[in-house]
Amino acid sequence: MQLSGMSSDFKLDAINRHGYEDREISHLDGEVGSSGARSNLGFGMLDDAEKQGLRSINGAMSNKEHRSINVSESIGLPIHDGAKRENGSARRSGPLVSGTAYCISSCSMILLNKIALSSYGFTAEISLVFYQNLISSVIVAVLGLCGVVSVERLNWKLIRVWIPVNIIFIGMLVSSMYSLRYINIAMVTILKNVTNIMTAIGELYIYRKHQNQKVWIAMFLMIISAISGGITDLSFDSVGYAWQFLNCILTASYSLTLRRMMDKAKLLTRSGSLNEVSMVLLNNLLSLPFAFFLILLFGEWQYIENTDIIRMPMFWVVATASGLFGLAISFTSVWFLHQTGPTTYSLVGSLNKIPISIAGLLVFKVSLSVSNFFSILFGLFAGIFFARAKMS
Repeated sequence: MQLSGMSSDFKLDAINRHGYEDREISHLDGEVGSSGARSNLGFGMLDDAEKQGLRSINGAMSNKEHRSINVSESIGLPIHDGAKRENGSARRSGPLVSGTAYCISSCSMILLNKIALSSYGFTAEISLVFYQNLISSVIVAVLGLCGVVSVERLNWKLIRVWIPVNIIFIGMLVSSMYSLRYINIAMVTILKNVTNIMTAIGELYIYRKHQNQKVWIAMFLMIISAISGGITDLSFDSVGYAWQFLNCILTASYSLTLRRMMDKAKLLTRSGSLNEVSMVLLNNLLSLPFAFFLILLFGEWQYIENTDIIRMPMFWVVATASGLFGLAISFTSVWFLHQTGPTTYSLVGSLNKIPISIAGLLVFKVSLSVSNFFSILFGLFAGIFFARAKMS
């Protein structure tokens, strides 16, 4: 699913498999990329205009809440102390609860995908993407029919406009799965920083958006960490690195293309907008026929018919849970963003890479040299520096 990722980096990064119209989607890859950046997936890179827009929205919401309280008090409606304490407690705990849910979802998704691909040795990556996207499509469709979430009605004009985005999207998810099979989670996390560099270069040439000096310094540090990490990687696999490099290209392309297509897509909806939930459904639903075609093209159907892995109940538990966590990233990332703000959201997304990397190293018992360990550590802090630089 995936951007939130990754995405964070893990979607939209993901937040990853999906975009969010009030933030840049560069970290979809995240969240997006690695699972299927279900949201975009993931850890958002925010530009100044979008930051101001979100602050205005949050400010307007806060003012509305204050006005509601003042109106209630002025007309003499009773406001019980218990209710006040409950509301105050909810506001204080909201960022913590939403941030924890977001971090748990992104960490769990990437770890479970790695378990399915490496621990179980499942080599039908496209089929896994198809299954997880199917889960997301069904759940969102059911929630929409029940009125729990608001979903735009899809039409053929909207679908035709969105097809180019979706082709890049499915390529992003598949390449992410392939790279995750060959490379350890910590190195995937570091190499995904290259996506930020490609996105920044694309923004410069396509949208004429200039970055400040700190951002370019941070990106230079990311390049150093990616190169040093690859050189010192004891389990270096050229196939895995090639897939990851392709994933970075596709994730950056997805981010840059999404912004342009969003403006066209909004004109083709009844409400004049395309919310997060609608994008989740649109991306995942449209990806199913493309994924099915790739399954037949690459002969995965024969593998699925003959492998004993799909007869293991625990494999289905892992695959299903990963898809659910991927979908959860889409909702928890938006929840967390609304509870805090773009600066905190982006910083926490970068900091979240640290426990993901550590968990990946410990769970899968990755062999590390001292130099590779420090390369990974250097890359993680370069990512944090990048997030802070983007906010300055």
